[in-house]
Amino acid sequence: MVRTRVVVDTRAPRPRTATSPTPRGRLGRPVAAVLAVAVGLVLTGCGSDDPLTDPRRPGGPLEAEPFVAGDLTGTLAGAGASSQEAAMNAWIAGFQTINEDLTIAYDPVGSGGGRTQFVEGGVDFAGTDAPLDAEELDLAADRCAGEVAELPLYVSPIAVVFNIEGVDSLNMSPSVMARVFDRQITRWDDPAIAAENPDVELPDLRITPVNRSDESGTTENFVEYLHETAGADWPHDPSGNWPVAGGQAAQGNSGVVQTVNDGQGTIAYADASRVGTLGTVAVEVGGEFVGYSPQAAAQVVDASPFAEDRPASSLVVALERDTQAQGAYPIVLISYSLACTTYEDAGTAELVREFLTFVASEEGQERSAVAAGSAPISEGLRERVVEVVDQIS
Repeated sequence: MVRTRVVVDTRAPRPRTATSPTPRGRLGRPVAAVLAVAVGLVLTGCGSDDPLTDPRRPGGPLEAEPFVAGDLTGTLAGAGASSQEAAMNAWIAGFQTINEDLTIAYDPVGSGGGRTQFVEGGVDFAGTDAPLDAEELDLAADRCAGEVAELPLYVSPIAVVFNIEGVDSLNMSPSVMARVFDRQITRWDDPAIAAENPDVELPDLRITPVNRSDESGTTENFVEYLHETAGADWPHDPSGNWPVAGGQAAQGNSGVVQTVNDGQGTIAYADASRVGTLGTVAVEVGGEFVGYSPQAAAQVVDASPFAEDRPASSLVVALERDTQAQGAYPIVLISYSLACTTYEDAGTAELVREFLTFVASEEGQERSAVAAGSAPISEGLRERVVEVVDQIS
């Protein structure tokens, strides 16, 4: 297979000096300025190496404008939320395609592990499904010698999945869902479930809830939803650690989904990218039952304000879990990318800045949508993110 690299840039060349920074990728370049076939690669004789830009892939190639090819080199290390794993793999593959001498590694250890490694200086960037708390913000400020950036770059529904033979979908109000996961409703043919699913033949089968065994932002987001919508039927405060004793537990989103797949009568919560062939629950919002989708998740995010009393570079969204907006799906996970606005090493700062610029770009967000079923961030949110990313130095 012969590789020919094609990068056509119509801009006048800029003088380079020993101290000139590497040319930076930007959002919204004119198409003529970034004429790169399959994101800068023409492959002769064997088709595209990148399934997301291959015109033969189902649905066709990416529609977003290709990101400009670069010449970055070095290594970058990240760790954190397993919910981001599929999206992160797509982001890394895309960015390394246009920067072939760059190596990026991401360890999906979970949100808690990612935050710990980041504030301790063990990784250059991190992913977390829950914002930093006050203590972590202080630790991150010390590590960064300045502000920490919290960037909402991955938006995905949290699906409630189950495994019942012959049943593909169910309806649940917040009250019923809370009592199922709190082990107050213990059988699938319980009258409370049957009342919300009159057309479903429910089995006389024990319900087996499955939860995360590790500290998890997915857990915290799901528990926060139950806390804000189910009232007295969910007596537990939001936490990254599952609050109900007993039952089955598994590590990471993939472990939880595997446990549900391996059982019968099992139910769990997981990032929507992991659903596969499992049955899913539509949740009650405004008197209607709404199934998960990227579009329904995006409605909640765009309607919610930013959290107050946080650093200027912290773009944490205060999700309105109890929304009654028609068609909105409120069990949403916003996974944040953590980075320093100031790094001791200029090379690391450049790599982090350029990688996160790519992640926030239309191409980066479309790659995530294709690979993980996430909701691309809105143009308004992208502008806010880029303002912060541009400050990384």
